[in-house]
Amino acid sequence: MNDKVKKLTIIGVFSAIAFILMILDFSVPIVPSFLKFDVSDLPELLITFMYGPVSGIVVCLIKCVLHLTVTTSAGVGEFSNFLLGVVLCVSAGLIYQLKRTRTMALISMLCASVLMGLASYLTNYFIIYPFYYNLMSKEAILSICQKILPWIGSIETSIWVFNVPFTIVKGLVCSLVTFLVYKKLKHLLQLDQPAKPGKN
Repeated sequence: MNDKVKKLTIIGVFSAIAFILMILDFSVPIVPSFLKFDVSDLPELLITFMYGPVSGIVVCLIKCVLHLTVTTSAGVGEFSNFLLGVVLCVSAGLIYQLKRTRTMALISMLCASVLMGLASYLTNYFIIYPFYYNLMSKEAILSICQKILPWIGSIETSIWVFNVPFTIVKGLVCSLVTFLVYKKLKHLLQLDQPAKPGKN
């Protein structure tokens, strides 16, 4: 199998895995019930280190397009997920390319997770929550958040308190797994790509 075919095959497999992981989401008790946790960013992050951020974005795009077949948000959730995936892949990939060491790989993923969390404020405020407003009022959504933290007085505060940290944690979980498994996975797939977490 030549390198191009191998790359396309691996990207396709990882896209399918990302789609499955996106379906296997679940609620977390300490956050509002409409926030679902999944680790579907993991495959695109791994691919970003294997082949670069563009390939990571391709995995994210395919994942989100596949998820449209089972969407419950008329594509709004998938669009938001794609935008956040782009932020994660681009920031992690570009920062890592400055110096390809294990330390820089870790720093790049930490920074990317924070940037994705900050970007989630915009996607939630302008994309996700306006979609929810078609299903229930702002007051109803706010009341769900206030059942957990009564002092929250606005949707904006709710996004900062719940959505942003929630997204950062998702990114950190995917980053930790990537950091732990990448080298073994690289050897398993017999990759000879230069874009990989290297040695200190």
